[in-house]
Amino acid sequence: MNLTKLQWWERFQKYYTEFPKISLAIDLSRMNVDDAFFADMEPKAQKALADLTALEKGAIANPDENRMVGHYWLRNSTLAPRPQITQEIEDALIKVKDFAAKIHAGKIAGSGGAFKNFLLIGIGGSALGPQFVAHALGNPATDKLRPFFFDNTDPDGMERVLALIGNDLNRTLCIVISKSGGTKETRNGMLVAQAAYEKAQLSFGQHAVAVTMSGSDLDKYSTKSQWIERFPMWDWVGGRTSELSAVGLLPAALHGIDIDEMLRGAKECDEENRTKISLQCPSLLLALAWYESGNGIGSKNMVLLPYKDRLELFSKYLQQLVMESLGKELDLNGKVVQQGITVLGNKGATDQHSYIQQLRDGLNDYFAIFIEVLKDQPGVGLMVEGSVTSGDFLHGFYLGTRQALAENARESITITINDVTPYSVGALIALFERAVSYYASLVNINAYHQPGVESGKKAAANVILIQIKSVNFLSNNASQSFSAVEIAKQIGAIDEIEMVFKICSHLAANTGSRILLTPAASTSQAKFSFH
Repeated sequence: MNLTKLQWWERFQKYYTEFPKISLAIDLSRMNVDDAFFADMEPKAQKALADLTALEKGAIANPDENRMVGHYWLRNSTLAPRPQITQEIEDALIKVKDFAAKIHAGKIAGSGGAFKNFLLIGIGGSALGPQFVAHALGNPATDKLRPFFFDNTDPDGMERVLALIGNDLNRTLCIVISKSGGTKETRNGMLVAQAAYEKAQLSFGQHAVAVTMSGSDLDKYSTKSQWIERFPMWDWVGGRTSELSAVGLLPAALHGIDIDEMLRGAKECDEENRTKISLQCPSLLLALAWYESGNGIGSKNMVLLPYKDRLELFSKYLQQLVMESLGKELDLNGKVVQQGITVLGNKGATDQHSYIQQLRDGLNDYFAIFIEVLKDQPGVGLMVEGSVTSGDFLHGFYLGTRQALAENARESITITINDVTPYSVGALIALFERAVSYYASLVNINAYHQPGVESGKKAAANVILIQIKSVNFLSNNASQSFSAVEIAKQIGAIDEIEMVFKICSHLAANTGSRILLTPAASTSQAKFSFH
């Protein structure tokens, strides 16, 4: 849109909506929306509102799993369709608060005294949400416990975290999070942590708690090993929407963050969305704007640009929430649609010195979401140039970038909040959770299953099986060397020659595997042996 400054102002007045009850505003004036678009979308918008109302009442969201979706009940337990669920939510919250209070008071302590750190062991939604919240709301000057994370099965990464904890392992509480208890990455992290405690002659069980489903492998293991405590997960809460369950509330409470305010922000954002007037529904406004920009098929990427260091990890959190929810091959009718929205982002104004150049002048394959935070810092800021603070510069960079993009026909949304607080973080989480649900309805897909993730897990399990067979074959023939082709034939995996080569090359690069690589001019001639 090639508009004058006055025309931009007119659009701003029309497509900027404030939601004072939750101290949030949404500006769609820089998107290519108009009254005709909203009128055309109204039937779909009303269906999306109705679909989410049904979900909140307990409708089955995953027909293939016969499962409800109830993360909305976590911040308002009275909405749960059964009294038993209401009671479980309320009991879990009481348990989290009571446990955190006892930890802070030193009534529950490690072998070296009162806990001063926690080490969260999880992956995906079991880590991304807690990491985002810790980064957004932590304050080293006032934190009750210092947070650390194992969020991958990378042994080098875990060793680096353990090195940071150093001699404080005896005052570090481990939180192991896995719904089923069978997630390999989390299990591996638990075993690495357990080995570190044992090496330090410490009882892992006396420093560990579990967040898992009742009856899971982790529940059984933690009970048998006499861990300190167990906290619940439920099958009606998916990992990517679990931040306001014990998954996120326990580490936040231990950190010293006001979890009641987080829940209140989410609850009140939900309430603001419970309207039948589509243009007064904040999450639906976002979903409609995403639909417009991507032509309903996700043809544009989402680039998140929060102008606040504390929100730097929000894009990583949203990558899972948006992409795992919306990245689907089939729609609800079984038709191949290959839907999804790719999420990218870091933070402003850092991005202005990295990829803003392409956003303005390169491929027009995205829409931006700016997050504007009005309050710069507690107290009075330092004047760095006349009467201008560094916060004023940050805000100026946001406004300048927003306008520069608009002048070159690049779309953007701005979400404005007053400050980064437990309340506003809770509201942002709820805002995007509901936007994802609304968008899924608009494009007729199931946002609450993840067949692609499951297929990846199965493929990984097959890799490990091939590795075990390859090592067994080589160890049983330790006096000989074999090519990948020969190994694959011998273990009955002739169609997996490339996989055998990659696996054996990886083993040969690592001390302790006892696999030796003898290089050759070509990969087919390279030999592997056991020594």
